[in-house]
Order: sequence, then C-alpha cells, then structure tokens
Amino acid sequence: MDQRRRTAIVFAIVLMTGVLSAGVAAAESCPVKIGGILPLTGSMAPITKKIAQAAELAIEHVNQGGGIKGCPVQFILRDDQGQPTVGVDAAKYLVEVERVPAFTGTISSGVTGPIISAVTAPSKVVQITCCSTASPFTLDGRSNGYFFRTIPTSKTQAYATASETARRGFKKTVVIYINTDFGTDMLRFYKAAVARLGGDVIGEVPYNDNQASYRAEVTKALATKPESLLLIGFPKDGVTIVREWLSLGGTKTIALNNSMRTMDFVNGVGAKFIEDVFGMDNAQVAGPQVDAFNHAFEEKFKTDTKGPGVHTQYDALMVMALAMNIAKDLTGPSIKDAVRRVHVPNGTPVGTGPAEYKKALELIKAGKPIKYFGATGPIEFDANGDVTGPALVWKVKDGQIVTDRIITIEDMQTLFKRVEG
Repeated sequence: MDQRRRTAIVFAIVLMTGVLSAGVAAAESCPVKIGGILPLTGSMAPITKKIAQAAELAIEHVNQGGGIKGCPVQFILRDDQGQPTVGVDAAKYLVEVERVPAFTGTISSGVTGPIISAVTAPSKVVQITCCSTASPFTLDGRSNGYFFRTIPTSKTQAYATASETARRGFKKTVVIYINTDFGTDMLRFYKAAVARLGGDVIGEVPYNDNQASYRAEVTKALATKPESLLLIGFPKDGVTIVREWLSLGGTKTIALNNSMRTMDFVNGVGAKFIEDVFGMDNAQVAGPQVDAFNHAFEEKFKTDTKGPGVHTQYDALMVMALAMNIAKDLTGPSIKDAVRRVHVPNGTPVGTGPAEYKKALELIKAGKPIKYFGATGPIEFDANGDVTGPALVWKVKDGQIVTDRIITIEDMQTLFKRVEG
C-alpha cells in the first residue's frame, strides 16, 4: 500500500471518527433535562396531585410544540416530603447528578428558602416556583437573581385576606400560623393591613407541621377569647387544627389561606361544619388562553383545575421552556437573563397549548420578541422576579368549593395604595 493511499485511509478514519463523535455529542445533548421538586408526600400532599398533573401537561405541550433547542424535554421530578433537608437533597441531586440548568419547585416556602441558599444561588441554577410566596426570597438578595415565581407574594394574599376580614366585620381575631417563612410573612403583612383596614389581632400562635394533635396550640388561641380565627397553614394540619378548634368550642367565623382550597381539607373537616368559613387564593385573569388550559387539563385528567398552584405550575414550566429557547445556551446565567424576555410589552402574544408554543418558537428563531399570556394571565416579571395578579375569595357551598368573588388586579392595586399609603 503506497503512502498516499495510507494517508487517505487514515484521513477517512479520522473524518469518520469526528463525524461519529459529533453525533454522539449531539445525542448526549438530547433530551434536555428540566427538574422539578414537589411535596408528593407529607402535609402538603393533598394539593400536590393536581400541581404535578399541571407539570405533566406543560411538558407534554412543550414536547408537542417543538421541545427546547430542537430536543425533547425530560422532566425529572423529586419528592421533598415537605421537609427542608429532604428538599435540599432533592435539589442537589437534580443539579449535581442530573445536571439540570433549571428546575421548578417547590410549594412550601420553608423548603424553598433553604434550597435557594444551599443550591440554586451558589450553583447559578434557575429556580421558578408555582407556589412559594414568602417575599424575602426576592427582596433580600439571597437568590442572586436566580429565583422567580409565577404566583404573587404572600403580601398579596395577606392584604386580600385582611380586606375580606374587614369587609365581613371580623373583630378580635387570633391567628394560628405555621412557623415557616410563609407563615411568618403572611402574619406580618396581615397585621399591617388589618391595622389600616379595621380589626384587631389579639393573639398569635405558631405551630409546627406534621403533629398528631394541635390541642395545645388551639387551647392557647382560645384563651385570648377571640371572635374569629385566621388559620395560615397546610391542608393536612389544617384538618386537625380546625376539628380540634371546633370541638373545643371555637367560633365558626374562620378565614383560611390558599393551601386549604382542596376537597381533602373540606372532607377531612366535614363540609357541614365549615359553611361559614372563607378562604383566599390566587385567581386567573379571564381569557381564551386560560380557558384553553382549563379545557386541556380537564380533558386529559378528567378533573377540574380548581385548587392552589395548578395554573401557576403550568406557567412556571412554560416560562422556563420558553426562556431556555431564548437563551443563547443552556446555562443558568443565560437562562436567568432570558426569563424576563418571555413577556416583552411589544412582543407578539403567545398563549397556552402546543400550537401556541410552536408559534412562540418560530418567533424566537426569527429573532422576534414574544409576550406570553399563560394559564394565570400575563406573566410579566418585575425587577425582583415577582408577578402581580388578582385574588379570589372561596367558600364551601353544598359540600363543594366555590368561588365567592374575584378581587381584580385593579382592586388589588387600590388596596395596596390604601394599606401602604
């Protein structure tokens, strides 16, 4: 074999090796991994099923609409059990083992806070939550800008709750609250709003979750001789607390936070015992994109979309996927910088579902701005990574959870001005 032929063969082998290596590299980049952390077990589990289903639907729509950077998406979901240490371990697994550049999660602010401090901020990994509302996460600098949420902060829910308790004439209210970032944040804002809107907080009783009984906390709260109760907590604990509250002679004039907006709570307490109760939750702006999500969810899972976190979880994953397509590469810093470009004021409107997602990808590839209108309404992040939105008042009627009234965005803006001057 002459030298020229040997050289040609060697070159061909090298070329083929290069082609195969490139093919392997391309294969290794697909699928694109996105992580998720939710309390599939523990005190928050009663509301998590629908939230997990919303995540499943979002991933399905993303893949049907074109995926991320031409690749299908693999969603890796971990259980935090509602416990901070378990949540941190789950986040470390996603970041260090699965190498995800972004993930959604979680529900409890008491779990989200440690994840931000121990994992996402130092690792420069984007975290978008559907449900953690504690305001310090986006205000005290701990996240370094890598944390976003598709639900308004606890200030919105607390102010709306104070407005409704004042409207209903609640006086001498005792607050039983979960001793986490969420509970203390809600209490702080509720007290500030009540002081301006009317009413008195005559007692504050913290509790820790996952206890067999809360008789001691309930007895302490009843000792203040309250005319009304505000319970800030989770559904599993809420069932026990309300049952013990009523059995010990507590008033039926009770206000609840969004976590209790689930039939597990209603059935656990007994619907006939809580017909005078009302609760607060995040609401959705009415419109065709919200209707499209509701229809897709109900058709796939044969159940309604009522409950906390359902719409906001879908939006969290859709925002993440769109941002990852906009980003120049799939690194945390690039994705972080792209998140706010998912909703540009002068962008072309895009909505929910695979067809709208495909439309968004075509616009992104063409270098054109988009304006995402999601399952909760327009998702526009402020400088802190927060969003605004309307609220709803819910109640129990004929054994079912129903919406009593909606507090619009405009009404919420007026309320904020009234409370904060």
